Amino acid sequence: MVFRLNSLRAYITVAAIGMVIITALRRFATTNLSRAMAPHIITLNDGKQIPWLGFGTGTALYGKNATDSVRVAIANGITHLDGAQLYGNEDSLGEGIAASGKPRSELFVTTKLAKVPEGKTVRDTLVESLEKLRLDYVDLFLIHMPIHHEGKLKAVWKEFESIQKEGLAKSIGVSNFRVKDLQEVLEVATVIPAVNQIEYHPYVYKAALPVLELQKKHNIVTESYGGLTPIVRHKGGPVDPILATIRARLEKDTGKTVSEGQVLGLWLRAQDVVEVTTSSKEERVKEYVSTQELPDLTAEEVQAISEAGTKVHHRAFCKWYDD
Repeated sequence: MVFRLNSLRAYITVAAIGMVIITALRRFATTNLSRAMAPHIITLNDGKQIPWLGFGTGTALYGKNATDSVRVAIANGITHLDGAQLYGNEDSLGEGIAASGKPRSELFVTTKLAKVPEGKTVRDTLVESLEKLRLDYVDLFLIHMPIHHEGKLKAVWKEFESIQKEGLAKSIGVSNFRVKDLQEVLEVATVIPAVNQIEYHPYVYKAALPVLELQKKHNIVTESYGGLTPIVRHKGGPVDPILATIRARLEKDTGKTVSEGQVLGLWLRAQDVVEVTTSSKEERVKEYVSTQELPDLTAEEVQAISEAGTKVHHRAFCKWYDD
C-alpha cells in the first residue's frame, strides 16, 4: 500500500512538472509565432498605435514618383507609410495606396508640414495634402522643420491641435525638433506632441541624449530616419565590428541570413524607436519586413552599439540641428 501511495505521489509530481513545462513551451511558441506573424506596434501618448516599421517616401524617393515603391511596400506587409509635403510626391503616395487595394483602416499614413505659403493656413496645406493622398485624414501630421516656422512655432502648434480636434489628423507631432524647439511648443501645448521624428542612429546617439531625455519625460515617441547611416553613409567606423559580431550571433541562433542593417533596426527596436526607412528595391523592403521576425538584441549588445557610436559624430541630414 505504501509502495502504491509513493508511486502515485511520484506520478502526480512528474505530471505537474510536465504540465508546467508544456505551458511554458506553449507560451514561448505563442510569443514567437505572434512576433513572426504580427508587426511590432508602439503605443503613442494619445493612446493611438503606430507600427514600428515605416516606409518613407523621402531620401531615395525624394521628388520622384513613389507609386510603385509604395505599392510594393504594402504588398510585402508594410502598413506605415511616411510622406511629406516637402518630398513633392504626395500624389504618387496616394496613387500607391489606392493601387494596393489595402483598406484604409489597415494603414497608418503620415505627412508633414512644409513652409506655410503666404495667405494660407496650416489647415489649408493639410487639406491640399489630403486631396493628393486621396484620404479623408492622416494618422499622423508633423511639423517637418522648426526652422521653417521661427517665431511662429507656438501659433503653428495651436493650429495643429485644432486640426486634430477636427479629425483631419488622428495624432500630431513634430520632426527635427531640438530641446529648445520642444520646450517652445510645450509652453503652450494642451496636446503633447505624440512623436518627434529625427535622424537617429549610433553616430548621433550621444548628441541625441538631451532630446531623448526630454521626450521620455513627456512620453514622446522617437521616430528614426537615416537609421542605416553607419553602413551606407559612414562605413568603416567603430560600430562596424560590433554589428558584424552581433550579425554572426543572430545567424547562428536563428539559422537565417541576417544583415547589418537588420542589426541596426533591432538596436532601434530595443529602444522602442520607430524605424522609418526606404528603398526602391523590393528585396531590400523584404529585408526590412523580416527584421520584425528576428529576436531581440541583448542589453549588452544594445549598449555595445551605443558606446561604439559615441566615438564618432556624423550627422547626414539637417546639419543645423547641432547648432
